[in-house]
Amino acid sequence: MVEITIRKRPQTEAVITQRKFFKKTARGKVVKVLRERYLRDDVACGIEGCRECSTEISRLLPLSGSLEHDLFPNGHYILPDTNVFLAQMDLIESSLFNPPMILLQTVLEEVRHRSLPLYNRLKALTKSEDKQIWVFYNEYRSETAIVREENETPNDRNDRGIRTAAAWYNTHISLTHTPVRGQKQMPHPTVVLITEDAANRQKAEKSGIVSVSVRRYVETMKDANVLLDLLSAEGSHNIEPTKAAAGRQALYPDYLPTPTLIAGVKAGELHQGHFNPNQYNYLEGSVPVPAFDKPILLVGRENMNRAVQGDIVVIEVFPEKDWKAPADEVVDQEAMQKNDDAEDSGEEGDENDEEVFSKESRVLSGSSNQKPPSERQPTGRIVGIIKRNWRAYVCHIDSTSLTSTLTTSLSTQTVFATPVSRLLPRIRLRTRQAPTLLNQKILVTIDRWDSTSRYPEGHFVRALGQVESKEAEQESLLLEFEVPYRPFGKAILDCLPPEGEQWVVPPKGEFDLQNIWRDRDDLRDVIVCSIDPPGCQDIDDALHAKLLPNGNIEAGVHIADVSHFVLPDNPMDSEAAARGTTVYLVDNRIDMLPSLLGTNLCSLRPFVERLAFSSIWELTADAEIVSVRFTKSVIKSKAAFTYEEAQIRKDDPNLHDELTNSIRLLNSLAIKLKAKRMAAGALNLASPEVKIHLDSAESSDPIDVEQKELRETNSLVEEFMLLANISVARKIEESFPQTAVLRRHLPPPKTNFEKLQDILRKTKGFSLDVSSSGALAASLDECVDAREPAFNTLVRIMATRCMLSAEYFSSGSVAKDTFGHYGLASEIYTHFTSPIRRYADVLVHRQLSAAIGSTPLHATLHSKSHVERVLDVVNRRHRMAQMAGRASVEFYVGLALKARGEQARARGEPDVREDAYVIRTFRNGVGVFVSKLGIEGLVTFKRETQFDAENYTITVPGAKEEVKISVFDKVVVRIEVEKDKNTQRGKVKMTLVEPVDSSAF
Repeated sequence: MVEITIRKRPQTEAVITQRKFFKKTARGKVVKVLRERYLRDDVACGIEGCRECSTEISRLLPLSGSLEHDLFPNGHYILPDTNVFLAQMDLIESSLFNPPMILLQTVLEEVRHRSLPLYNRLKALTKSEDKQIWVFYNEYRSETAIVREENETPNDRNDRGIRTAAAWYNTHISLTHTPVRGQKQMPHPTVVLITEDAANRQKAEKSGIVSVSVRRYVETMKDANVLLDLLSAEGSHNIEPTKAAAGRQALYPDYLPTPTLIAGVKAGELHQGHFNPNQYNYLEGSVPVPAFDKPILLVGRENMNRAVQGDIVVIEVFPEKDWKAPADEVVDQEAMQKNDDAEDSGEEGDENDEEVFSKESRVLSGSSNQKPPSERQPTGRIVGIIKRNWRAYVCHIDSTSLTSTLTTSLSTQTVFATPVSRLLPRIRLRTRQAPTLLNQKILVTIDRWDSTSRYPEGHFVRALGQVESKEAEQESLLLEFEVPYRPFGKAILDCLPPEGEQWVVPPKGEFDLQNIWRDRDDLRDVIVCSIDPPGCQDIDDALHAKLLPNGNIEAGVHIADVSHFVLPDNPMDSEAAARGTTVYLVDNRIDMLPSLLGTNLCSLRPFVERLAFSSIWELTADAEIVSVRFTKSVIKSKAAFTYEEAQIRKDDPNLHDELTNSIRLLNSLAIKLKAKRMAAGALNLASPEVKIHLDSAESSDPIDVEQKELRETNSLVEEFMLLANISVARKIEESFPQTAVLRRHLPPPKTNFEKLQDILRKTKGFSLDVSSSGALAASLDECVDAREPAFNTLVRIMATRCMLSAEYFSSGSVAKDTFGHYGLASEIYTHFTSPIRRYADVLVHRQLSAAIGSTPLHATLHSKSHVERVLDVVNRRHRMAQMAGRASVEFYVGLALKARGEQARARGEPDVREDAYVIRTFRNGVGVFVSKLGIEGLVTFKRETQFDAENYTITVPGAKEEVKISVFDKVVVRIEVEKDKNTQRGKVKMTLVEPVDSSAF
């Protein structure tokens, strides 16, 4: 019998083993929390061959440490403190930075507390095969565990814990490197504390611990010239500041303290929201807040106070007499600041600086106060930042900011990095690689923005490749919109079926060892087909319809049963939740799930048995729902059609087979379902969609662009997907009223439509009724110009932009009267039909499965707070995926236009010319929409024009007489793709050809 020894801990140890702290609950009650920790003396040090520690883990730190650093010829390990990871993560992640590293539990927990995104990056590094990192649980080793002393701050306690662990490691290593009898004792490696805190370094050195700053450590590394560029400016306080930031008066007001901001927002004296810069005028921005119908307008650099797109800011609103209207002038940041010097910009007495300020002052004192009071909106200034949205930005080096372009030069230069997004300010950075980075796309991170500096300061992260190379352009697009595109790791791939591509639905009966057929309907003999865009590989949905003996119709939507393969809370599920959605680019697809599932085992391919989740209705001939049932099923699709193929089959009078009749039945029901939706007030909105024709799958070169053609079969699929989503939404909300995953589209504020209403009334004489979605739908139908068929589509596109974005939410988080979907005129809605490419649909599948009693609901989906957190990520990923898709189309449209222009010039023909419609007028230009290409452009005028803001017209000089141009006018534009000579960034340039040639002015 095994002998069991019970050891009673002495009372004196309680001071070390117990952690006591006070916590405030959500209701404001203060409670004492007492946590017990069990100290051990067998927590391994992680060093290979250590005689004192035993561990079965294979990935250990080398016995001699790293011998490649000049400062530590006898070998060393580094032990960074928390601030190193918070400020220098780009350095730590670099493949050139790979010394053996000891990561303390104290540091890991503090990073998690300070920044969850950085914590996730750090956790990923600990699992990376390319890094030598050992996580040491110092809080649980008896020799390194400490307790907070009286009057000691948490930060000082953590610093002391880090020093204690570093000292223990050095002692421990000396004990495990005892000499062998008869051999000379060799020096043992040193544990080096890396910290930016000078006081912490001094205390460490007094205790005999070797300690250096990050910069000092990197300066003597082999690849110092590259690695020094990765250092964050935030962590480089010992560098001499640039002239632009040193000894200068403040350009921006200081932020209010955080407690003051929070108290002001709670009291309603200040307002909080996300900062949105104006895409046409870099001197204006806005912040939507709940207290006002219109966004708060910010005018001028000082009032925008160093905010960057997406920052959560706090606003002080000015008295109503000081409210303004947005300016009517296009103000281009690059044109205004093209002569700025990266090193000297902002110096007192600098002539260019004074010239820029003078220009900006003229713009700001322009016409905004001459507008009618109805156009004015709340105006204010930023007094603080709650949360920065700083991240890595895709940029180009501005060649005019270099002091030396010699590629052999290794001197540090201060240069401007111009972001690809025109909504961002230029970033000042120091680099030794500036000459070699010209004509490349690079990644730059903002580190700080001092009140004395006109520009934020940042650091170089890495080069992405040559400008205009498809690889660099595609990667930069993914990075710009924060699309996770790393390959799926081993832990994720291990969650896939071990049979791989050989996996099949097992036969019924004794061979069904996993009980896959349990509670599943056998629908393999049902005439099911899928209808998708050409080339679709991830087939989410299939449909069927058949006549019933009672004269009614059975219709079914069958969705891939992804939740059978993606189980809750495993690595694949966590990765899918983090990605949120599949991202579709013109020539690439970034999958949410591994391709084995997305394009094979879950894809409802024809003639293959597949697991499905089916919604089956009994409907009358008038499309009235008699009943609906939901069931897990096994289907065997009889065909996979494109929209065009299904349309041709439906329209062929010679075909009367079961499959064709099924499509015709579905189509007849879809027409009636759509009519019912429209009668209920659903909106028929529009968005510019184009199709890019590629040369071949291998080259991905665009050869032409055309508008997508929508057929009856597009509407057929859409109507049944909507019906399934609405039916499922009702079921899961009924079963799980607190945590059902739903999707809503809130009614837009009526103020969003004011400008469009005014434009339509003054230019075309139409009235736009926005009192309800039905009224809006009816008035949009009446906006028809017999002379211009495209006018109605253009109005619908502009109306779509006045809408709010749809969003996922948890049913218990909002009032039930806000569940509705405004655009669809539905009281409740969700997403069920695309689980291969949307994570929200996976969650809905799990809830529906539990609602019908097929599987129990995982505990996480009973937690309202958990569902809210997941959906916050999914909403953000969904928005970014949409923007990435649009940006990809714009890039390929640009390539196609460039190729078309070159071909035209080679044939001696004029440049590319297209019909366009004016959608906005400015004091110095017009915004146009080219419907054929689905792109917008800006035509600017340098000569004086007559601008009538009230009637949305601009009068420009013509060849014989002045020409008046109004919103909705049809014009012809010349389209070119030109490269900025400084940044090498390609951009589409448009000039008017008709009714007047604007190239002359």
